[in-house]
Amino acid sequence: MKIENNKMVSLIYELRESNSEGRVIETLDETRPLSFIFGTGRLLPVFESNINSLSLGDHFKFSLNSEMAYGERREDMIVDVPRSVFETDGILNEEICRVGKEVPMMDSDGNPLSGIINEITDTTVKMDFNHPMADLDLYFSGKIIDVRDATEAELSPASGSCSGCSGHDHSDCSGTCS
Repeated sequence: MKIENNKMVSLIYELRESNSEGRVIETLDETRPLSFIFGTGRLLPVFESNINSLSLGDHFKFSLNSEMAYGERREDMIVDVPRSVFETDGILNEEICRVGKEVPMMDSDGNPLSGIINEITDTTVKMDFNHPMADLDLYFSGKIIDVRDATEAELSPASGSCSGCSGHDHSDCSGTCS
């Protein structure tokens, strides 16, 4: 069966920075594959275009430059958030607010996004809302391990369309989820 819209796809891959010799960013194997419904907009479109029409057992290798993947790092995505956002009764919640921690937030329209805390001052918390892989060229190599028709339940909007994603929610999927 070939990969096409509304097919449930499971794949394994190794994601490297830049090329086949680059730093390993993520490895998904048979014990933890990426499983998703193809064509539902949950993955980077250019990732999907590179595996479109592949079949069970097919291997793939492709590169995505930073513009095709998560874009360039933007200074306007590094913002100062009032420290009070992370305080309860005037006391900083150090479990949530510490340098290097990725924190789920919402934008002014209520959309979820994540930011990494870069600095904490007496009045502000500097957060970087760039995607963690912004500015990186990516190299994927992997294999299709399953292709099947998605069930009605899987196609239901309430089920979501990406069930692999390294066991976390879609907001911080690395290599493939948008």
